[in-house]
Amino acid sequence: MDALDVFHPDRMASRILGMGDVVSLVERAQQQFDEKQAAELQKKIRKNQFDFNDFRAQIQQIKKMGNMKDLVGMIPGASKALKDVEIDDNAFKPIEAIIDSMTPKERENPDIIDQRRRMRIAKGSGTSIEEVNKLIKQFMDMRKVMKQMSNPGMMAKMMRNMPKMPGRPF
Repeated sequence: MDALDVFHPDRMASRILGMGDVVSLVERAQQQFDEKQAAELQKKIRKNQFDFNDFRAQIQQIKKMGNMKDLVGMIPGASKALKDVEIDDNAFKPIEAIIDSMTPKERENPDIIDQRRRMRIAKGSGTSIEEVNKLIKQFMDMRKVMKQMSNPGMMAKMMRNMPKMPGRPF
């Protein structure tokens, strides 16, 4: 029953035409996200303290929003770009297994995860060391970008350095 949505003809038409449904996506996100948690998360990002516990919490919230294929279909242009790609709802399971195989200390401080720890995490999660390395690298890259985006001065600089695009006012 929770998969049933209120029918909005204009939103459905947009989805069918591949234009997405950002309004419904935002509504779903608002139902799942807590403002207090978001403010705490923003503080952690600003202080570069975003860790695997926070990452896992974000994955849980995304999963609560519903079927991944439906969510992607709400993003304008994404349904056409990913038309032939099969999106597995279990895609987060290996990531969660890797995170769950970390000790609390490793989750709180990802910088301490050396090669020996990565091997132990891979064995504990039933994944390969390459998958663990890939997740940790993506996490570190994401953390760096999030830190940059939390700095208003850095965001302004990034926007100025973007090539001028048609229809972009600045």
